[in-house]
Amino acid sequence: MKIEKYQKGERVVISPGEYYTTASPGVISTLLGSCIAACLYDPVRRIIGMNHFMLSNPRYSRDLPPSITEAGRYGIHAMDLLINAMMAKGTTRSMLRAKVFGGATILNPDSAGGNFFCVGEVNCRFITEYLEMERIPVDAMDVGGEFGRVIHFSNGDFAVHRRKINHLRSDRLAQRDRYCWQRAIEQQQAALTLVDIWEG
Repeated sequence: MKIEKYQKGERVVISPGEYYTTASPGVISTLLGSCIAACLYDPVRRIIGMNHFMLSNPRYSRDLPPSITEAGRYGIHAMDLLINAMMAKGTTRSMLRAKVFGGATILNPDSAGGNFFCVGEVNCRFITEYLEMERIPVDAMDVGGEFGRVIHFSNGDFAVHRRKINHLRSDRLAQRDRYCWQRAIEQQQAALTLVDIWEG
């Protein structure tokens, strides 16, 4: 996990197997291929959280490198960890809403659905079924396809800025991403300033 301070906010970049929650101004970012990121938020208490899980279950784990935590690697555990962490900050399950990203078919898009290369498809199915079972409304979903994604989840307006990974020069992409998350933090701070003025 990487934390970068900017003005009075922060940007947190999570890796596979990790999750992060916050009730403070900031942005959570990650890079996705076949993995899934569930972005959960409580719009009343202004708590956000994101996980990044690699696999829906251990069946698809052969020959993959170990992630940061074994629990966060699998979808069911990753979702429980994220929801419990958000509840510890004051939310309830009934207040949660979701935005979901990832689940691409990167390695071999022409493979049949029953083998190891269908991980992205299985991950998409898992997260859809999980959120439906838990009765967590899904406000946005961008899953599947044959491209990776970089996402930035803002605790200002709960927007998720998504960029498809393509062949632009990496320095241009890094500059664009930096502008995106810094702008989100600036907007959050401007909104907090207005609240302080009204309450003052």
